[in-house]
Amino acid sequence: EFLVEISGTTVTVTCPLEDEGIQWDGHPSGKRGDTEERKFIIKDHDSTPANLSCSIGNKKRELYLNARVCANCEELDALTVAGIITADLLITLGVLILVYYFSKGRKGRASAGGDSRPRGESHSRPPVLPGTSAE
Repeated sequence: EFLVEISGTTVTVTCPLEDEGIQWDGHPSGKRGDTEERKFIIKDHDSTPANLSCSIGNKKRELYLNARVCANCEELDALTVAGIITADLLITLGVLILVYYFSKGRKGRASAGGDSRPRGESHSRPPVLPGTSAE
């Protein structure tokens, strides 16, 4: 099987044939690639599909290459991505704990301060004076 490696705009294809003297055919968009042992290196690839083949004598292997590349991309390994996600979760948890404790403390102080009389109109009946009926 072919091995395809992509780094930025450079695509490296490794031929599955293991003998020396490998011939490559089907260069993408007319560009020549550098060959190194079993590897075919395409620099500044423009993401156009290509049919590549490597051959030695009567042995031939073909590959349809449809690789998307970008010049400004950064490569991240799985450990870096896991670290970023873990740090984000820990920071979010810390902010939640801070908000919880500050809101809990503020609620206690607001109810303790001030006068204890109810505000607004009182809807209760006025007191009954002696000598009058309660109707």
